[in-house]
Amino acid sequence: MKRSLPMLCALVLAISPVVGLQAAEPQQAFNPQPLIAAQKDAMAPLSFMDGTWRGEARTTGMDGKQHVGTQTERVGPLLDGAIKLIEGRGYMADGSTAFNAFAVLSWDVQKQAYNFRSHAMGHAGDFKFNRTDDGFAWEIPAGPMTMRYTATIKDGTWHEVGERIIEGQPPVRFFEMTLKR
Repeated sequence: MKRSLPMLCALVLAISPVVGLQAAEPQQAFNPQPLIAAQKDAMAPLSFMDGTWRGEARTTGMDGKQHVGTQTERVGPLLDGAIKLIEGRGYMADGSTAFNAFAVLSWDVQKQAYNFRSHAMGHAGDFKFNRTDDGFAWEIPAGPMTMRYTATIKDGTWHEVGERIIEGQPPVRFFEMTLKR
């Protein structure tokens, strides 16, 4: 048995070129730098969002009743600028938290599109996000309607509105905030 193992190895080595078995070639090392650079380049124009923001928010419920509170947004880059984290908090007059949301904004190099992953009120999802000349817009599909948020950020002021959109009907504004950095 000891003699047959070396013979078997010699036989395999002798016939391997004949049957197409070849020694493994060294693999190219994966270089993530071009992908990371593309992500950073796509995120850089959104640096105007970075900072700690605070101001008034108004929400109108389905019953038409309006609620006024304080809204904060904390926004900043992570992964050396390849992604952006966003945390929004809404506070009642007594200081208690009425709303809390968290999102990760990133650039998908393969899709050539932003990805907006939001977590709020027990829900999470990936949503359409578009950069505009002076802000951004993002949308949440919600059954027969779409909730669209449109933000304008300039001169140290973040103004954002939320609208319910149902096909064939005018948009209904249900949210508005004006924040200062």
